[in-house]
Order: sequence, then C-alpha cells, then structure tokens
Amino acid sequence: MHLRKTLLVGWVSVALLSGCSLFNGEEDVVTMSPLPKVENQFTPTEVWNSSVGDGVGEFYSNLRPAWQGTTVFAADRHGVVKALDADSGKEIWKADLSEKTGFFSSNRPALLSGGVTASGNHVYVGSERAVVYALNSDDGKIAWQTNVAGEAVSRPVVSDGLVLVHTSNGMLQGLSESDGTVQWTVNLDMPSLSLRGESAPATAFGAAIVGGDNGRVSAVLMKEGQMIWQQRISQPSGATEIDRLNDVDTSPVVVEGVVYALGYNGNLTALDLRSGQIIWKREVGSVSDFIVDAGRIFVVDQNDRVMALNTQGGVSLWRQSELLHRNLTAPVLYNGYLVVGDSEGYLHWLNTDDGRFVAQQKVDSSGFLSAPVVASDKLLIQAKSGDVYAFTR
Repeated sequence: MHLRKTLLVGWVSVALLSGCSLFNGEEDVVTMSPLPKVENQFTPTEVWNSSVGDGVGEFYSNLRPAWQGTTVFAADRHGVVKALDADSGKEIWKADLSEKTGFFSSNRPALLSGGVTASGNHVYVGSERAVVYALNSDDGKIAWQTNVAGEAVSRPVVSDGLVLVHTSNGMLQGLSESDGTVQWTVNLDMPSLSLRGESAPATAFGAAIVGGDNGRVSAVLMKEGQMIWQQRISQPSGATEIDRLNDVDTSPVVVEGVVYALGYNGNLTALDLRSGQIIWKREVGSVSDFIVDAGRIFVVDQNDRVMALNTQGGVSLWRQSELLHRNLTAPVLYNGYLVVGDSEGYLHWLNTDDGRFVAQQKVDSSGFLSAPVVASDKLLIQAKSGDVYAFTR
C-alpha cells in the first residue's frame, strides 16, 4: 500500500527544520524576523468584524471569505458557513454542515478546508472528508453535495458549467454546476512526499490550467477532461527530502496568452498558453498565490520575502526582506497598495513601487493564514480564530 506523507504549508521550515536533525543531522534554526518599525502614513479603518464559528485553529486550511454582490460568505473548519452583509457584517443566514451522530453525541465536524467560492446562485466549499458542498446563496440550504476523489483542500473553481476540484491525491475533477455529478477525472500524478495543499486551477479559452505536486503545470480541456499539455517547471534537487519537494501549489495566472506559474523549491515560469512551452524562468520558490498586474508580478517567496518582478523575463524590481519567516499570507492589491497578513495577526501595507512599508496594524492575536480578499471598496481577512474583519482605506 502506497502511503502519502503530507507536510504543513507555511510551517515546513519552522515545524520540520527548527532544531530538528531528521533530514541532515544538523540543527537548522529558523528565526522569525522581529516586527519592523513602521511610521504609519495612514490608519486603515475597521468597518466591522464578525465571528464565523471556531475558525481553523492550528490546522492548515485554505478557508477564506468570498464576496458576491452585497454579501460576504465565510466558513469555519467544523462546518459553519455564514452569509454576512458586506456593509455591516450582520448575519444573513447560517448553515451547519457538521453531521449529527446521535442524540447525546456531539456533531461530527465537516472539516471544511477548500473554498469558499461564490458563483451564480451557489456557494461552494470542500472538505477534508472528500466532500464538496453547494449551498443556495440566498438561504444557505444544501443544493447538492458530492463525494470527490480525495480531500478537497483547494478552492473550487467554477467555469463553463463545471465546478473544478483539485484533490489532495492529485486528481482534477469536473463536477456539474447544476447537480454536482462527476463529469470527468484527470490523474495529475504525484510523488510520495508532498506539501499539504493543492493548486486551484485557472481557466482560459475552455482550458483549466493547474499546478501539480510533481512539479508540472497541466492544461486540461474542460469540455471533455482531456490533457492538452504538461510542462515541468520544478525539478527535484538537493540533499534532503525537504530540499527535493517541488510542488506547484500556487494557482497559475493567465494574462494575454501567457501562463505564469510558481513552484516550491522551483521557479517562477512564464509559459505559452497554447503549447505550454517555456518563455522564461526565474529562480523563485513559493507556496503562496501571487499577483500579475500591469506588467508586474508580486510574490511572497518561501522565506517570506515580498518581491516585485516584471513580466518581461522576471527581472527583479524590488525586494522587501524585513518580514522573513513571519509566515505571511499570499498578497493582495487593495487601493493601490500591496497587503499581506502574518502569523502574529498583523497586516502590513507596502508601496507597490518600491516595497517600502506605508502602514502596519495589529488585528487579531490568533494570526492569519489565508490571504486577504478585496470586496468592492473593502478589504476582508479571516483570522485563524474564525473572526472576519472588514477594513477601508
């Protein structure tokens, strides 16, 4: 029987390398950078905060809010899903996806982990129990639920009448948007050791582009579930098992016929959308989603350096190294600034032109794991405690 080992994304270096001699016989101590001193140029305004269950605790989870129209949707690991008014944070409806196990027993938690995604009339969320749920966005009632091929730890993606789910055992599945039936399954292959986390697919021109734990980026024709091309962007190398991890867990970004993809211990790579051929590579590794905007690529690398590169060859524009090993979230662009959260519950606001800090604020002592979300004129972020915060600039 083949046993897959999994590692926690974002805590690989801290949890497995700090003071540990398992891999190389030496003690490698990773130290979190002290909080940088920042003279705030402005103070972001907290508009509201609202609790959504018990959050995710210390478990790795991709749960973060989704926004559609005037409603914010958020979930906790146990199974609570809430719809909140985007202007006030007040609860509109609440659903509980945990299972009743008996009259005197506590509910069996749903272990929600992949999502939340809002599209059309439904809200989608996946679970570690290999179930994907579709809830009615107006009342939270379950429209359908489907057992998928493995843990659904990445965000469901809706496109062309399908709900695309990338499972932890390397399967990409297309589910019917209307009733959740499995339309096709593609095996992306995977190594015996990988990071815990999967790439959510990007979609363009009828194709789903997704990263795999084998260091490859794949393009799949969504109509039939057929592989179009595969391209390796990350090659296993190094003396230890950690060094040889080469997962592509970030979501590819497609801009003007170019696919940008990023691997752990690998490369930031630009690929031709039609053929998958490599246009250029730059040695940058990460497990955090990145941004492509106006000819620039904004990345938080695997050591928590925040950097900007250009889209023409990946030339470095600036690098901010004062947040090393603070377990940063993926970045988001909001109101002209780059914003990241960290594991101590701070939000850091950076100038996109030079990477300098322009503001910093302590928000939640439980810390942040998932990336901020832009909802019209507001910035949303969900803490590990389950509290959702809304800010304006």
